[in-house]
Amino acid sequence: MTGDTPAGTSHLKLEAVLYALSDPVRLHIVRNLAEKGELACFAAVAGLDIAKSTQSHHYRILREAGLIVQRKEGVCFISTLCRAGIDARFPGLLDAVLRNFQCKSMRQNSEAACS
Repeated sequence: MTGDTPAGTSHLKLEAVLYALSDPVRLHIVRNLAEKGELACFAAVAGLDIAKSTQSHHYRILREAGLIVQRKEGVCFISTLCRAGIDARFPGLLDAVLRNFQCKSMRQNSEAACS
């Protein structure tokens, strides 16, 4: 571990995190997890019309980037955003990306523009 890398976050690579956050479906999942805490996989993609295989692909990208962890409960997987680790390794990144995504979504829905 280097002196400027917070303990336990050295596995987070900027390239992988940015790639994972570059897709609107994955941003939707991350935003839902950031707002609501842990969610079952089907709840995190609520409102999106995507196949289960596509959902699995997006969750794999998020897991491999270190953005989420998942645990199995019965027949469901529960997803949790690794917010503390992301914020420790890349301060302000997730807030900036989510703020931009929310503003873009609001503009597309003809709501008030963000500052």
